[in-house]
Amino acid sequence: MTVKPFEQMVDEHGPAVLRVCRAMLGPADADDAWSETFLAALRAYPQLRPGSNVRAWLVTIAHRKAIDRHRAIARAPIPAGSVPERPATCGIPAEPDTALWDAVRALPAKQRGAVAYHYLADLPYLEVGKLLDTSEAAARRSAADGIAALRNIYQPEASA
Repeated sequence: MTVKPFEQMVDEHGPAVLRVCRAMLGPADADDAWSETFLAALRAYPQLRPGSNVRAWLVTIAHRKAIDRHRAIARAPIPAGSVPERPATCGIPAEPDTALWDAVRALPAKQRGAVAYHYLADLPYLEVGKLLDTSEAAARRSAADGIAALRNIYQPEASA
């Protein structure tokens, strides 16, 4: 038995598959599902057993593509319209202590990075060392020196 050329199969069964796609998905997504169906069928066509019901095989592929499309639609974000602006408070105190942040910014780069990565981001010294391109011990030393410098530089106003 000879296998029909794929193009002939598309001409013969394409309209039926498109009707199934439109029934399952509606006109907006039907064309994409139809294309995906025949792309998948093209890849699998050489392994199709002789005597198979080609129309049923194609409709099964179309059915699965429609299910995939429904799942993708369910996972897609839905536009919410205009969202009211609210300032983020994550990591920002109600009244920021600008003197403290100025003192942190005044630290040398390695100390500032070690303090920020270890104490603010809660990373272990091994990871801090990787980020700063130093050893774990050097990262620990930079963080300790940074904290010591902050204790000397920063004097909170409330300690009167």
